[in-house]
Amino acid sequence: MGVIHKIGRRKCAVARVYVTEGTGNITVNKKDFATYFPTATLQYKVMQPLSMTENASNFDVKVNVYGGGTTGQAEAVRMAIARAMCEVEAENRSILKPEGLLTRDPRMVERKKFGQKKARKRFQFSKR
Repeated sequence: MGVIHKIGRRKCAVARVYVTEGTGNITVNKKDFATYFPTATLQYKVMQPLSMTENASNFDVKVNVYGGGTTGQAEAVRMAIARAMCEVEAENRSILKPEGLLTRDPRMVERKKFGQKKARKRFQFSKR
C-alpha cells in the first residue's frame, strides 16, 4: 500500500496526515494523540473516520498539525484522515460523506471592525 499523504483544514489549522498499514497507533506532532488532545470530545473527533470505516486497528497515522486552536486542529485532523480513508477504499466515501467529514467547513472568525469593540459588539452608548 505504501504511505498515503492527505491534508485537512479547519479555521486556521492545517493538518498533514501520513497513513500506513499498522496496528492503530496515532501520533500527533511526535506525541501520542491522547496526550496531545486530552479531552474525550477531541479524541472522539480524531477517531471518528477510523471507527466509522472500522479501520481503527488497521492503520498507523502520523500527523503534523499547526495553527488555530485545539478544536480546529482536531477537526482538521479528522478531515485529513477521512480523505485518506477514501483513498484506501472507495466504498468508504459513501459512509463518510453523509456525516459531513469530507466537507471543508468554510466558517472563519469575523474580523474586528474599526470603531467597534469587536466584530459585531459596539462601544456602549452613554447619554449624559
